[in-house]
Amino acid sequence: MDSRRLRVSPALVVAGVALLFALGGSAFAIGQKAAAPQQRCKNGTVRALAVVTGVPRQGIENLPSNYAAIPQAFSRRFNCTGRFVQVRHAGNGQWDVRFGGISGASCLASSLSPDAGSISCQPLPDGGYRVSLRGVGTQDNFLPPMNVPFLVVIV
Repeated sequence: MDSRRLRVSPALVVAGVALLFALGGSAFAIGQKAAAPQQRCKNGTVRALAVVTGVPRQGIENLPSNYAAIPQAFSRRFNCTGRFVQVRHAGNGQWDVRFGGISGASCLASSLSPDAGSISCQPLPDGGYRVSLRGVGTQDNFLPPMNVPFLVVIV
């Protein structure tokens, strides 16, 4: 018969209790859904974005003057509501982009080409967002840029 006995030290007891609390706390947190997913379309999040490039071999200038959901006109598009993304050519270096279920939010725009001198974005009464591209030059020789892709982000 072996005369050795298992001796429990105070450090082993403290480590065992800490392990039980750690495992129990994690199980409790998962059961309570402590890590809830972020709501989509919430204030302060990106609600929508579109990279408007125009239909291949036709360009951005040949987009229709009525809103249309043309998948080929976008290299990327996202709408947090899961609804449509539409675009139309408003003429004179201006395009309107509309995201189904989103209106009145702030918009940001950026040109994807060095050919555009400046770009602006503003909400429209119909729920769309007007993106205006302006070329470089003086007022005497100013021409809107042609076939310049752009990005519009709705926050």
